Amino acid sequence: MHPLAFFSLGMSMARLGLDAQVVIAERMNRLARGDFAAGVEATRMVTEKALAMGEVNARLARAAAAGTLDKVGPEIVRFYGRKVRANRRRLGK
Repeated sequence: MHPLAFFSLGMSMARLGLDAQVVIAERMNRLARGDFAAGVEATRMVTEKALAMGEVNARLARAAAAGTLDKVGPEIVRFYGRKVRANRRRLGK
């Protein structure tokens, strides 16, 4: 991996971290209501994390088998970034 690629990866991870904090705040707001939608959100939150973890583990296993673990990091950050941005859009409505 080119040394400057780490800068881009670091910036992507920083954005992911900031977006995740917004999603956490929005989710806490919904969960604090304690209504039916809060239960749906709690279930969705846990389910999507389990599915994402399975997807990332599969990508890591494929990369390990192919000997390309150094290239899978940015791909995983993009994957999580898409998920977090989708949640941010959905929760921001």
